[in-house]
Order: sequence, then C-alpha cells, then structure tokens
Amino acid sequence: MKQTPRTNTPAGGSRRTLLRAAVASGALAGTLALGSAAVPASASPRPAAPRPAAPRHRPGTPAQALRELAAGNRRWRSLRQQHPHETAAVREILISGQHPFAVILGCIDSRVPPELVLDQGLGDLMTVRSAGEVLDEAVLGSVAYGVLDLDIPLVMVLGHQSCGAVTAAVHAEETGEELPAHIQYIADRIRPAIDHSQQGPARIDSTITRNVGMVTDHLRREPDLAARITAGKLTVVGARYELTSQRVHLVA
Repeated sequence: MKQTPRTNTPAGGSRRTLLRAAVASGALAGTLALGSAAVPASASPRPAAPRPAAPRHRPGTPAQALRELAAGNRRWRSLRQQHPHETAAVREILISGQHPFAVILGCIDSRVPPELVLDQGLGDLMTVRSAGEVLDEAVLGSVAYGVLDLDIPLVMVLGHQSCGAVTAAVHAEETGEELPAHIQYIADRIRPAIDHSQQGPARIDSTITRNVGMVTDHLRREPDLAARITAGKLTVVGARYELTSQRVHLVA
C-alpha cells in the first residue's frame, strides 16, 4: 500500500517552530514585538516629550560658592556624591550658554579632578589646570575670562598632597639637576615657594602649601581681579586636597 508522504517538520516541533512559520507566511506581519508589548507595524515611534528642566540654583556670592564647594567635597569624601547636573534637560539648557559659579585653578594630577572631588556637574565649574598650578599668560587669561566675562564670584587655587611638580622642583634645586626644558620652566616658577626651613618629605609638603599661597597672592594682585575683590564681588582662596582623606580645606 502506497503511503502518503509526510510533511518535513523539524524534530521536536514546538510552539516556537509554529510561530516562525506563521511569521514567514505573514500571519504576524501586522505587529512588531517590542519587549513584552506589541505595537502596530504601521505606527511610527513618537519622540519622547522633553522633560521640563528644574531651575538651577547658581551661587551668586563668594560665600555661597564656597559653601557649595564645601558641601560637594563632603559628599565626595563620604561616598555620597550626586554627580549633579548631568541630565538631558541640563545638557539642553547649556547649549545656549554657561553660568559657572567658581573657577578652580588646579594641578594636572589625574587623582584630583575638580568636578569629582568637589562633586559638581556640567556648567558648574570653570576648571583651569597646569602642573603645580603654575601661572603663565594663558592660565592668567583663562582665570580672568571666567571672572570678568562670566562674572564668576570665586577663584580657588587647589593644590594637593604629594604633588609631583612640587617634588620635581624641590629635587632639582637640591641636586642641581637640570630638568627637561618645559618641565624646568615649571620648576623655576615653583622654586620661590620652596621652604628651606624643612627637610625631606616635610619640605615638599610645606612647599605645596606655600606654592598655593604664592599663586593665590599673585592672582589677588592682578589689577582687574583686585578691583573686583575690593568691590566685594570676588574672593580668591587657596586650598589643598588631601589624597589620604579626600578632604579639600582652605590654606592661609
């Protein structure tokens, strides 16, 4: 007796096989699965409605700016940082302009990024970084731009524990070793801050603080900045970041 040939079906035919077949034949062509929901194939996706942006509070005085930086550093060192002002809405607002509330003149050291150790976000800080916070015309012009053009009320010179630039400057002076050309430039500008009353690691640590003070004093004497300081519109402070405690504190 002649047998009717059986249709070839994959072994262990399952629901999944049947569904695939249905899709191939067009039975499911009217819908597209997205996650667990189905939407009509003809429907075009709608762009998400923009979320209204919450108004940003910008510290407007030197004292308010200092308080905000202190609060941010407390969050950082207690591992409660907020990484503020990074939302899509904030990014959209910043397209039209910026209104940072502090200039941070810091070292290039990779362990001391100002936005992280002070827990600030996009548009909050204008950061200027050079090895050992060394001043030159480009650095001075950058600081002046933030203060004079953007009306920033606070400049913080931020040194840090175990600064390599200061260490190199102290070592070069003690040994008479000539550093590579551009690094020697940095060491020469730090040299006036070297504390000869100390020895060894204590000399380096003291020089770090003295260098912050020297740079801070220089900025305070800049005529355009000095005029704003006298008018109470600007404060220039020196500070240190301690790698061991993650604390930022003011120095005289």
